[in-house]
Amino acid sequence: MPSPSESGFTTEQSSYLSGFVSGILQGRELPFLGQDEARRFTHEPAQAVHGTPLDDLCKEERIKHEKHGLDCYDSILANAATGDFPQDGDVFRYKFHGLFFVSPAQESIMLRCRVAGGALSTYQFRGIAEIAQDWGPGHVDLTTRANVQVRELMPENCPAVLMKLADLGLTSQGSGADNIRNITATPTTGFDPAELIDVMPYARAMHHYILKNRDLYGLPRKFNISYDSGGCVSVCADTNDIGFYAVKVGANVEGIAPGIYFRMQLCGITGHQQFATDCGVLLTPAETIPVAAALIRVFIEHGDRTNRKRARLKYLVDDWGIPRTLAATQEKLAFPLRHLPLESCEPPAPKDKQGYLGIHPQKDGKHYIGICTPVGRMTVSQMLALADVADHFGRGEIRLTVWQNLIIPGVAEEDLQAALTAIQATGLDHRNHNLTGGLIACTGSRGCKYAAADTKGHAVALGAHLASRMILDRPVNIHLTGCHHSCAQHYIGDIGLMGTRVKAADGTTVDGYHVVLGGGCDDQQAIAREVWKSVKADEMNALIEQLLCAYLARREGDESFAAFTRRLSIAELQGLVSLRAAA
Repeated sequence: MPSPSESGFTTEQSSYLSGFVSGILQGRELPFLGQDEARRFTHEPAQAVHGTPLDDLCKEERIKHEKHGLDCYDSILANAATGDFPQDGDVFRYKFHGLFFVSPAQESIMLRCRVAGGALSTYQFRGIAEIAQDWGPGHVDLTTRANVQVRELMPENCPAVLMKLADLGLTSQGSGADNIRNITATPTTGFDPAELIDVMPYARAMHHYILKNRDLYGLPRKFNISYDSGGCVSVCADTNDIGFYAVKVGANVEGIAPGIYFRMQLCGITGHQQFATDCGVLLTPAETIPVAAALIRVFIEHGDRTNRKRARLKYLVDDWGIPRTLAATQEKLAFPLRHLPLESCEPPAPKDKQGYLGIHPQKDGKHYIGICTPVGRMTVSQMLALADVADHFGRGEIRLTVWQNLIIPGVAEEDLQAALTAIQATGLDHRNHNLTGGLIACTGSRGCKYAAADTKGHAVALGAHLASRMILDRPVNIHLTGCHHSCAQHYIGDIGLMGTRVKAADGTTVDGYHVVLGGGCDDQQAIAREVWKSVKADEMNALIEQLLCAYLARREGDESFAAFTRRLSIAELQGLVSLRAAA
């Protein structure tokens, strides 16, 4: 070091810098201490991630290898102090804490909560409303994973938001990036008279198991798990990486005690036009959690970390086949997997297509009320009012659905009218509108950089247009999604619209949609077929109106819209409307 007079520093400053530099030089000589993929301690830095050489990792895997996503809380605090948005790899790591920097759609951060089974106490529901009021835009969005998002958060408020969630008994940990997303469950489970088993305890147990095991973070890609209770309301379990379906086994099946079990379905990913497939395994309810834990670790160890487009569970199973996948899972289990053909189980009851809306009886003699929240958006005042309804007339609970709606359970017969009056005073409605009750839209271009169209705005306009023109006697689900990621699952809608940019006459591009028809899930399972491409958004209302009118005029008997469209060829469907869409 130069003398104090030569350096311009005081003696005290020079002494500090000398010690600081000396510490750095000594630190270079310290031995490495870390853990390998088997979580054993080692002195040698990793040269691969689950067998994939570091040089071959895709961008996101490199980010995770440099610093675990859960370890970026210090960055969240630092950015809060300066008011800065995350940069570089921290944009991805923030998602491990449920925080999404959604630039350029919005120069703000979106919070995605984590709600086990979609069940919230009114205390928690009010708390989320307070987050939206104090730090957000004054409204929230309900999602297609029975979850809640709050948008327009600023960096300086993110630590307070995360602490507020923790105070509510909630979390957003692992709700984004390459993690296991919100565990969904039949929204009426526990009080549905038709269900086989209450699946909420298993959804909650799975939720907490994931939260408490650090090695379950940083999968090759996102992962979805769902529990279907066998009840009358769909949770779209067959669109998940693992779908557990409750089934009944009778007394005449050799080697299997009669009772309630779960079938395990694998590799639902409707954005890639694939439903989950029954893998021939029969599980007791308690076995579902260790089997999922084992299978997820097989995916962690063997999933593709070089190509994001082939990193979902589907592609590992495509390469291996189900028998090899199950064999690898079996190696991680202390009990044998039980195999039984699907046809040996009693067939499931059909789903009530819009059973998540309206007034329905519960098994305890009370009722639940399903409320339509248009495209999932609710104001703070509506949330607070509904929490009051659930407290005064229900059992202090709100259930979220994968259809962007909510349910208030536990309303006594004598309180129904008062509860309905209070609900209608919020501007929301419980009535099962066959047109608008199944209208679902993702965030769209107003809040998502991937979206090519304003899905929420167009969905609201479409619903109002159709409601003013016609009455349907059977429900029709219309799903609007902004891009190929298919967050609104357009391929399972009766009518599905996927956003795209369409060239206008003046050479600019405008919002538009590709149109698919005839989708469904569960007992109506089908991937919708593409019928029109690149239809301008301002032409969509007329196209769908003509299509629905043609359905009403030409259907056979009580034929559903999905059955009607599946019966016709694509050319016949195109001939039903006069609007000429671009080929």
